[in-house]
Amino acid sequence: MSSVLPEKNNEIKSLKILIAGCGYVGTALGHQLVSMGHQVWGLRRNINALPSCIQPIAADMSSDFEVHITSHRWNIVYYTASAAGYTEAAYEAAYVTQVSRLLRVLENSDRPPDRFIYTSSTGVYHQQDGSWLDENSPVEPTSFSSRALILGEEQVFRAKVPGIVVRLAGIYGPGRTRLIDQVVTGDAVCVQDKTAWLNLIHREDCAGILAHLLDLQNPEPCYLAVDCAPVEKNTLLRWIAAQLELPEPKIVSSSDLPAQKRGGNRRYRNRRIVSSGYRFIYPTFREGYHEILKNYR
Repeated sequence: MSSVLPEKNNEIKSLKILIAGCGYVGTALGHQLVSMGHQVWGLRRNINALPSCIQPIAADMSSDFEVHITSHRWNIVYYTASAAGYTEAAYEAAYVTQVSRLLRVLENSDRPPDRFIYTSSTGVYHQQDGSWLDENSPVEPTSFSSRALILGEEQVFRAKVPGIVVRLAGIYGPGRTRLIDQVVTGDAVCVQDKTAWLNLIHREDCAGILAHLLDLQNPEPCYLAVDCAPVEKNTLLRWIAAQLELPEPKIVSSSDLPAQKRGGNRRYRNRRIVSSGYRFIYPTFREGYHEILKNYR
């Protein structure tokens, strides 16, 4: 797959870009793309949440978006929608049905886009043995959510429109302070007998990677979007407590926790995206959470 921008051309070409499902990550992406000189449209149900720099398209991805898609000639289309809830129906809609419909509309267009960039999740991986994983590691569905994510990726890989799959790790950033809140309220716990790795990425780096892939020459079909240092959950919780000068979280046994709250046990390498030339704004949790904690205080 070649770049949508001419090689060795110092003059930036303004592209028409659609961000379908323009939410938490898509909005940050839109800001970055506009600052690069591109024209950006954001498609979502509630357009009141969009900043003024992103041109709004009020539509529902599950029903009435086709007419809005075909009325423009898009250079690039991003799909950054997320499931409306943790249910099988919601995941099927967001990552299978809507992706299929959008790709079909784009493929049948008289002027299909040059590139389709799709945000998936590291939830496609099934390993639980502390393994280091990358884009070439095997994926297997172990839940309705991972099944839907994998089916969505397969559609992108098979599509006639040139596509890139970006597997996002755990996203944090402005407004996402769940772990901090748990430390402050005393609800956070450290599990003494089970390793739980957190693989994180700040929202600004999600947007940065997606913008970086816009004009990357000869991109790979898949990239992991994860920062440079996985961190054990216990370590992160204790670090947050220390930064806020609060007591360390209480220690519990994994048997005291519901299975869904015990955390995963795998680590991801970001060598491919780093080798492509991307440089992280927040390379580890320390830089990212330090910024959030300043505002939290």
